[in-house]
Amino acid sequence: MSRARVLVLNSALGPLDYRVPHGMQVEPGSIVVAPLGPRQLMGVIWEPERMPSDAEVGDNRLRNLLAVANAPPLRPALRRLVEWTADYYLAPPAAVVRMALSSTSALEGSRLVTEYRATGNVPDRMTAQREQALERIGDRQGMIRELAAIADVSDGVIRGLVKVGAIEGVEVDIDSPYPVPDPDHAPPSLSDDQRAAADSLVADVATHAFRPTLLDGVTGSGKTEVYFEAVAEALRQGRQVLVLLPEIALTEPFLKRFHDRFGCEPVAWHSGLRSTQRRRAWRAIASGEARVTVGARSALFLPYADLGLIVVDEAHETSFKQEDGVHYHARDVAVMRGKFEGCPVILASATPAIETRQQVVLGNYAEVKLPGRFGPAQMPAIEALDLLEHKPDRGRWIAPPLVKALEETLERGEQSLLFLNRRGYAPLTLCRTCGHRFQCPNCTAWMVEHRLTRRLACHHCGHIEPIPRACPECSEEDSLVACGPGVERIADEAAALFPEARVAVVTSDTIWSPAKAAEFVGRMEAGAIDIVVGTQLVTKGYHFPNLTLVGVVDADLGLEGGDLRAAERTFQQIRQVSGRAGRGEKPGRVFIQTHSPGAQVMQALVTGDSDAFYEAETESRRDAGAPPFGRYAAIIVSSEDQGLAQDVARTIGRSAPEVEGMHVYGPAPAPLAMLRGRHRFRLLVHARRALDVQDVIRGWLGALDWSAKVRVAVDVDPYSFL
Repeated sequence: MSRARVLVLNSALGPLDYRVPHGMQVEPGSIVVAPLGPRQLMGVIWEPERMPSDAEVGDNRLRNLLAVANAPPLRPALRRLVEWTADYYLAPPAAVVRMALSSTSALEGSRLVTEYRATGNVPDRMTAQREQALERIGDRQGMIRELAAIADVSDGVIRGLVKVGAIEGVEVDIDSPYPVPDPDHAPPSLSDDQRAAADSLVADVATHAFRPTLLDGVTGSGKTEVYFEAVAEALRQGRQVLVLLPEIALTEPFLKRFHDRFGCEPVAWHSGLRSTQRRRAWRAIASGEARVTVGARSALFLPYADLGLIVVDEAHETSFKQEDGVHYHARDVAVMRGKFEGCPVILASATPAIETRQQVVLGNYAEVKLPGRFGPAQMPAIEALDLLEHKPDRGRWIAPPLVKALEETLERGEQSLLFLNRRGYAPLTLCRTCGHRFQCPNCTAWMVEHRLTRRLACHHCGHIEPIPRACPECSEEDSLVACGPGVERIADEAAALFPEARVAVVTSDTIWSPAKAAEFVGRMEAGAIDIVVGTQLVTKGYHFPNLTLVGVVDADLGLEGGDLRAAERTFQQIRQVSGRAGRGEKPGRVFIQTHSPGAQVMQALVTGDSDAFYEAETESRRDAGAPPFGRYAAIIVSSEDQGLAQDVARTIGRSAPEVEGMHVYGPAPAPLAMLRGRHRFRLLVHARRALDVQDVIRGWLGALDWSAKVRVAVDVDPYSFL
């Protein structure tokens, strides 16, 4: 090649042409360094016919490529996935490619680096920051900047500890090979239903062909053990496997189960990895050495050398939808990656999404069912507590029947779980004297009180401030009152009711890393926790045989806000958290506190008739032309200047094309009208299923110009309507 089309990692630019200097060997997919003005950018060589350029430039005006990265070229299947994702989600191709090249250090050659670890020596001069650093670092190892981030201190504190011998440097080969999982290490004993399901999935892997399958099994039915058999088959064939998990906190328990089955841990990929760990994982995945990768949604775009199987665990989870940058849904992109790679895709869930169920009905997805729990375990008995009839005591949030059940469970030496999907102590703090409410200065959202950290926090932008003694409006002291419950308040109530009980709060504030998740699991398994109070973080993936009681404190919370998927999401969430009870030989009980026990979703949960619920929900979606029977796309206009954002939103609304089968609603202020200091307006596009709505929006917005101070984002198939 004497000329190459390069997709540089700059989302504002399209593909650019460069000259390939004499002696440089490149091909489509090669990762290169290209000059752009005075800068040097990474880029990927693309087929010219698949990536049209805005203008053809003569060879004599082209600049030379500077270098080729010491890494395998991106394979055709990944390049086709990049094109599809960019086209479907109306994203710049460069933004999608950036996810595939998410470790820039991996593009360099093999090398040794110096990492640092604590020596155990205590320096003579011990400051508060040094003490904090050594305590938080513990037995961890990493670069100076990484240790500083872990310890929440400056780089200078770590360097000071190195000088006095409290921390030492060690040379690390960051490309050392990973152990290879053994498919025959510890094969499980499967029930007849599990064996039949596993055989079906293993047969799919053996065909080396694209085939999406819904693995639909009740909580505790052993879905993981079943799809592990398909993983084992892919390993026997020498191919790679990708397992996607919705939460980083689930990674550590999964790694332990994988180790027990295959004799070693898989390669992990998530935001909690150090830069050296990311580099090592990326290079092993690209070379094919990493046989099984488990990770969050970003693992989907890594450059696998030979994918033989993709598994999406807890496939119904809304956290698989990326809400920033490229607005992709990892479940759907996983299916497309399987199509381009020519490999089977398993979507495992106890509560499949309506969109996935509809694909089964249409015959596009196969279905494998596990209708019962494994072994002697039975599904728990579920009871709805009408809060109008069983009112909690004044100032309390736990109804008397649930209090009695907690007491009985403690007396038997068993564990309980109280679920409330609301972090912090209280969702609103106000002044009882003047009525002042604490609102985030950057967002139209109330500040949430966190008593464990003595702070008010915004859960949208991350703004935090200390809880003041006096009201900032009227200066009255000791007049602030917390309104409504969060998990911390429920934990306080549980501790007051049962002073001898050991209570643990489990949220993203307390379980922020795989290590923290492993610590929580260890305490539960050791019986060191009696009552867990948690958010949606505890609704999935955990298996505690001694946990026999689940109480849902406010089952109606998820039904607020008029969200398209509110009822479905509430059903999935409560069904999942109910599934934590009675997973061993001891029977489980579930109490659901609600003001609407007669609501369809509550009746479905109590009776266990999920089919009737999904049937009714599906029909209401069909009647409304909502997904999966129609299509939605959101257009979000934002700017620090409210008037500018509103003007651009109105211009977009006025210029909406008239297309048969498509309606445009708005613009209107977003429910979250200000986020991170930016004013927001939304338009909602509703179209019939067969319409190529992306093509319409591309032409519509492409004909308009707006100020650089205004940001216009398109969210195809939105999950958040805030």
